[in-house]
Amino acid sequence: MTAPAVSFEVFPPRTVDAAFKLWDAAQTLAPLSPRFFSVTYGAGGSTRDLTQDSAHVLHRTSGLPVAAHLTCVGASRAETMDIAAGFAQAGIKDIVALRGDPENGAAHFTPHPDGFTDSCALISALAETGNFNIRVGAYPDPHPESISLQSNIDWLKRKFDAGADEAITQFFFEAETFLRFRDACATAGIDKLITPGILPVVNWTSARKFAARCGAVVPPWVDQAFDAAQRDGGARHDLLATAMCTELCSDLLDEGVETLHFYTLNRADLTRDVCRALGVSPQVTLSDVA
Repeated sequence: MTAPAVSFEVFPPRTVDAAFKLWDAAQTLAPLSPRFFSVTYGAGGSTRDLTQDSAHVLHRTSGLPVAAHLTCVGASRAETMDIAAGFAQAGIKDIVALRGDPENGAAHFTPHPDGFTDSCALISALAETGNFNIRVGAYPDPHPESISLQSNIDWLKRKFDAGADEAITQFFFEAETFLRFRDACATAGIDKLITPGILPVVNWTSARKFAARCGAVVPPWVDQAFDAAQRDGGARHDLLATAMCTELCSDLLDEGVETLHFYTLNRADLTRDVCRALGVSPQVTLSDVA
């Protein structure tokens, strides 16, 4: 089994303590030579400024590629493109372009009166600048707002047609979920890279709620295994999470997947352990590239 190329998602800190956790996560994962770190937006664009600051600092201090999330939420076209221009000026040439979650917990997305109507419009505008490598979201389980899995595939094709270079999927719990999606995308004529998103389960209660919000299907056997592990204590939970995540990734690699994107939640240890089990060896330290 050939070791995969990996990338890692982190979220911007809201407190000093959270900032230290983010930096610790970066120090732990940087030696694995990731393709990039991605830095998320909060729900409804609530961490827009923090995302910009975190992306700039992480790129400047590490020298590693950083992909900043950019959404359509709560900003005009001009404001959004100003943010993108700031990323380019800071040397950040990778963007994860998303529609974004509705503001203030609303049930449905409402575009800003002068903003982008959807992710495809944002992708097209970014592509026209010629400044960015553009990544987008993909959903191997039906998106909560979609009518079917085919609708997910149709939207993804429109994103690629608008100028996207790569897709990163929402997380899932069984390799077959991604493999079926990958095959269906190929049938639809999609030939660009689709990287599976992997969630090492740090806390099952939180992961279960997250899955419900984003439409990720939780197989009953996964629910039962983690419920039993939580009852028996934290050590068993961590062993189960590591083994389950490693097996999922191994199954994907056996089926020809070459890239993996890990949702770290700024907790690096479990992600690091899974990567090492997959043969991803430390290559550099953060001080080597700073």
